[in-house]
Amino acid sequence: MSAVPVTPPPVSADAVPAGAVPAGAGADAAVTPARPRLLYQPAEVRTGWRVLPTRMAAMCAVEIQKLRHDRTELYTRAVQPALWLLIFGETFTRLHAIPTGGLPYLDYLAPGIIAQSAMFIAIFYGIMIIWERDSGVLTKLLVTPTPRAALVAGKAFAAGVKSVIQAVVVVVLAALLGVSLTWNPLKLLGVAAAVVLASAFFSCLSICIAGIVLTRDRLMGIGQAITMPLFFGSNALYPVSLMPGWLRTISKGNPLSYEVDALRGLLIGTPSHLPLDFAVLAGAAVAGIAAASALLGRLAK
Repeated sequence: MSAVPVTPPPVSADAVPAGAVPAGAGADAAVTPARPRLLYQPAEVRTGWRVLPTRMAAMCAVEIQKLRHDRTELYTRAVQPALWLLIFGETFTRLHAIPTGGLPYLDYLAPGIIAQSAMFIAIFYGIMIIWERDSGVLTKLLVTPTPRAALVAGKAFAAGVKSVIQAVVVVVLAALLGVSLTWNPLKLLGVAAAVVLASAFFSCLSICIAGIVLTRDRLMGIGQAITMPLFFGSNALYPVSLMPGWLRTISKGNPLSYEVDALRGLLIGTPSHLPLDFAVLAGAAVAGIAAASALLGRLAK
């Protein structure tokens, strides 16, 4: 009687100890280390643009936390819009010197002051970037896998959140002074969107200036030099039709004019060009993020 060869039972992968070569495995298996079994599989590390929502949320939360801990900035920044509405607005309402299509001048002025106060916050946002560079925070952010454009976008929209909080203060002031504003929730959301987009552009403009001049003092000087021309070269105080031709041309290229037009149409119902306004503001914000991202590395050197 001849002996029958016995086939060895298959060996499962679990039964093979780490680093051992199972019977019958080729030479390639000998160089491949066994993968340890983990009781908990960690979540996939997100990189690139997938981290943008979390970065934006984190930076917006930081801005809100700062305002919660120190509300002084919120109160002091409310003084200037209040003076514009109380003195300039009330006086020119009595003068009837500026044609506003039958609206009281204070109503016409209020959206312009909201846009102005939001711009004043965003236009000096580059100072915070310079402070982060001096304290080493910016260098740490740049070595993370987050793209620079995502970092800039997060900071730009964080400035937008700060501006929206300031805009709420000015809206409440205007309402207390008797300005006829809408309280439609959808229109108020549109107001917040316009403020955020415009603030994102102006904060990116500030980061670009910071990336060029590299110091806080120079940024402060340039910021103060361009703020009032942007304000007076827009439709915040008077209709575009009253401007001389050269100023009208500047107003058409000024993003603040499109923000004021959108706010005026949404808040007090004047004729506006909302699709064009939001398209210009969104395009300006994207262009600003791209330019600021290109200059962020120069600022960190």
